[in-house]
Amino acid sequence: MRGLLFALGFAAGLLGYSAVPAAEPAKGTAKATTTVPATNTSTASSQKPSLHPIGGMPGSARQFYALSWGVDQLSVKLAESGQLVRFSYRVVDTAKAMPLHEKASSPYLLDEEAHAVLEVPTMEKVGALRQSMPPEVGKSYWMVFSNKGNLVKSGHRVSVMIGQFRVDGLIVQ
Repeated sequence: MRGLLFALGFAAGLLGYSAVPAAEPAKGTAKATTTVPATNTSTASSQKPSLHPIGGMPGSARQFYALSWGVDQLSVKLAESGQLVRFSYRVVDTAKAMPLHEKASSPYLLDEEAHAVLEVPTMEKVGALRQSMPPEVGKSYWMVFSNKGNLVKSGHRVSVMIGQFRVDGLIVQ
């Protein structure tokens, strides 16, 4: 019963109603009126609520990657007019972050919406466009994925896989 009352009170607060009646104004004073702008119900009902948080990765997921893989500040951004996608992260534990720096593990970026699997390009004289030096605490590292045809776009949710490491639900900026 208490939970039902709380839910009703919460819903009333969202709709702008109050469970407590407004106090009557003193005699001789004008009654204050407020106007509530009308909402367009046709656009509000056509949008589906997202299953993912608006701000990106939840705090529990950030904590999981920091404790399990020794990395935080995970981000994915478009670069070079969308032809490249940059994945970057900061190391908080060198021993746990070592698998991300192994040259033998091939990194992939997966975009289920675009049905795309991107790889790190390898240049003849430069090598793979990723950092593979031993990690240091507090330093940020990156790798770049080739996005030929601009399949991955800003706002898409992607996954990054490097060996056993996998992070899901990163929003491309």
